[in-house]
This record gives sequence, C-alpha cells and structure tokens, in this order.
Amino acid sequence: MDAEELAARWRERLESWAIPEAILARAPVDPWGHSPERFATRTDRALAEPEDGPTMTRLAEALSGKGSGKGSGKGSGKGSGEGTLLDVGAGSGAASLPLHEHIGHLYAVDTSAAMLEALETRADKLGVPVTTITGRWPDVADDVPVADVAIAAHVVYNVPDLAAFLRALDRRTRGRVVLELPHRHPMSWLTPLWQHFHGVDRPVRPVAEDCVALAAALGYPVKVEEREAPLERFTSLEELAASACRRICLDPSMADEVAATVLELGMWPMPRDRWTTIWWE
Repeated sequence: MDAEELAARWRERLESWAIPEAILARAPVDPWGHSPERFATRTDRALAEPEDGPTMTRLAEALSGKGSGKGSGKGSGKGSGEGTLLDVGAGSGAASLPLHEHIGHLYAVDTSAAMLEALETRADKLGVPVTTITGRWPDVADDVPVADVAIAAHVVYNVPDLAAFLRALDRRTRGRVVLELPHRHPMSWLTPLWQHFHGVDRPVRPVAEDCVALAAALGYPVKVEEREAPLERFTSLEELAASACRRICLDPSMADEVAATVLELGMWPMPRDRWTTIWWE
C-alpha cells in the first residue's frame, strides 16, 4: 500500500472518532479540551522524576552527538554535547525540558499560548534558551529554523493529515526525528463508558502501527521501540471520573455515578498504556 492510500486511511480512521453531533450538542464543556494546569503538573513530574525510556534515550544521544544521523547535534549547540531541539506539540515541555542539560536551544511549537507560557517559565528556570511558536504544525513549519533533532510526543492522534505533518517534521530536522504515541488512540480507555452511558461503540483504529506504516511508506528508515507507560493515567478514581465526564459529554454532577460504573465494569485500577517510540535519521 502506498503512502497516499495509507494517509487517506489514517485520516478516515481518525475522523471516525468524531463524537456524534446529537451528543456533542449537549456537552456542558468541550470534550476535546486540555487543561494547561494538568499538562504543567505532568511536566513538573517529568522534571522531578526523569525516566530513561526509549524516547528520552534516543533524543539524548542525538542531542549529545552520539546519534548516527546526517546531523547529530555535534557542534551546533551553545556548548559541547548540546544540540538544537524542535518540540512540536510541546505543551508545557514534558518531552523536552527533562533533556535540558543536552539542549543548546529549544524551539517549541503548540497551538496553546498558555501552555507555551508555562514552558517558557520552566525553561528560564532551567537555563534553556527557548523560542516559542504559537500555531498548528505544519502550518507554522516555515517559521521554525531547521533543528538538529525533533520530537513530537503524544500529538499524532490529533493530526488528520499525518503525511504532511511528518514530511514537514523531517524537512525541518537535519538529524533525528522522534515520535512518541500510545499504542492505541488515547481515548480508547473510554470505550466501555461510551457504550454504557450512550450506547455508542467507539473505533479501534488508528493504532501506532498505522503511523509506522505511513512513515515507512514516505521513505523514512523507521525504527520502533515499545514499552509500558512510565506513569499511571490517573492518580485516583475521582480524577478518572471527572475526566470521563468531560470526555463523554456528561454533566460533572454525574462523577459519582461514573465512578461507580467504572468499578462495576472492572476498569479500576487502570492498566498502564503501551507507548511506542518511532524514530529515524
């Protein structure tokens, strides 16, 4: 199957995740929204408890000049062993700032100005020079200098035109490109609750293998590593229930009922996700 067909399938499968209009119209809040505060908490935890999974390992070795790509960061940072890093869908910096000792300059792209402001605050405390670009990738790709290394972590399930996204990422990177994503769509855990409260079945695809196949069809020499997620999705049943109410368009007052349903369905405690790291030079 060629890249064009794989890209079309990715788009179709992602579009199948759209919430039925009748349910969306009754939603008390935006079910697809993200909390800057929740993202900032994740970033602070990532900084306090750095982990050595494949994503961080592949980024660190490329930034420090130990990668084997066409440009591995050697001599391009502000000092020895530092490179320039492009973080697309950066949020508040959970996938980039833990590498602060290896970063000569960080270029952070996100659609949320609030999250980028949180990233800037943390980067300043860590002594990381940063340039933030507010906008959607690849629309703002031409506003970003070519970097030594790029990371797009937990972003691709929000990207309908994945081929254009990946091409732009590769074009603005002289060395290694790294993607991190859950093996399944990040809203897959809600499937039993959609069925219980709305009688709606949710899709299964796309999955990480679909992203791998498309990247390979685009001509990138992809390598893949998978592992268990380093963190639980939720720290409490109450946190899960509050999130579920938002995501499946229920009033927040139903949180106790949702929590009880989660227990009845055997959804708590939640197993950790499987995360996939995809990378190429």
